[in-house]
Amino acid sequence: MADELLENWEKKSAEHQKLYGQFLKRANKNKVLKQLPDLHEEAFEKVDCLQCANCCKNYSPRFKTPDIKRISKHLRMKESVFIETYLYLDNEGDYVVKSKPCPFLGADNYCSIYDVRPSDCERFPYTDEDVILKRPQLTLKNSTFCPITYFVLEKLMEQK
Repeated sequence: MADELLENWEKKSAEHQKLYGQFLKRANKNKVLKQLPDLHEEAFEKVDCLQCANCCKNYSPRFKTPDIKRISKHLRMKESVFIETYLYLDNEGDYVVKSKPCPFLGADNYCSIYDVRPSDCERFPYTDEDVILKRPQLTLKNSTFCPITYFVLEKLMEQK
């Protein structure tokens, strides 16, 4: 992460939460959506997820029914045993992992179920889709632990 913008990004992100919130509320949706693919790509060129893995270390994706079916089949487990072993229902009624870091995260930050990972993991950090505007609270939360979300928000605000 040799980009100047990314130096001390956690501190800067914490300081900019209010600005991000205001920006997301007022943003020109069409303009932002046009910018996202390039900014998303640029962010992924600058940030190596395998060096970070904050998402896997601190948060859980939702495991939806298709995810549970696919992953339990891959692990050769009954769905009920997979759920009992790894998941619980959170207060929003979603299945999430019982433990942090994610039980599928290796010491090398590689995911042991990467090819069959939950769709939330595959889509994270949502910086190339309208979720960034549609779910501002999620975007704000993600910007506190994901340097890619932080980078994309900073670049969007530069280009207002």
